[in-house]
Amino acid sequence: GRVAEGVKSRLSSFIWVPWSDAEAYIEKSDAVLIGPGFMRFNSEKDRPGGDSLDKEGEETKEITEKFLKKFLGKRWVIDAGSLQTMETSWIPKNAILTPNKKEFEILFGNLTPEEAARKFNCIIVLKGPITLVCSPEKCIEVKGGNPGLTKGGTGDVQAGLTVALLAKNDPFLAACAASYVVKMAADELFKKVGTFYNSDDLAKKVTEVLARG
Repeated sequence: GRVAEGVKSRLSSFIWVPWSDAEAYIEKSDAVLIGPGFMRFNSEKDRPGGDSLDKEGEETKEITEKFLKKFLGKRWVIDAGSLQTMETSWIPKNAILTPNKKEFEILFGNLTPEEAARKFNCIIVLKGPITLVCSPEKCIEVKGGNPGLTKGGTGDVQAGLTVALLAKNDPFLAACAASYVVKMAADELFKKVGTFYNSDDLAKKVTEVLARG
């Protein structure tokens, strides 16, 4: 309690809440992001059901399953650790999944993004040099960006922007817009500093891009 309060008092970028209150916050939220910061498989190549999960990875899997199944009606963005430990049967309708190539293969195997979106009635954002955003009905390509977007934390920025847009917008629109804005922000940073930027720089630039409309 004392340690948590001390940490909380020094953080201004997000609101810290007790774990025991998590379900209450999910219940009243318009959209929810799950996965960033969660522990995952020891190796990204391992698939769910394998023997490579340690205690923390098992906890991620249990939490992900519990929340996705309990709050099926919520607007979900699923990323990072949750993508690497979940089962496809847990995907809520119209959820947005934001995997990189490895995470996509872990969850969907040999399916294409188009096939996965149709089969599981969700939005797939397959991140890469050309990001592919697929709904059950259509796919679009979002070009741009640079290798700076492969750094740790930049995917969390995209996931956070996606859930923010999802709160008040159509899931496919939110997923496409977030992908476009993040790549635009990364390209603007590249012009000034090359790939020498981090996730904090990217988040700040995203707000500038959004402010310009």
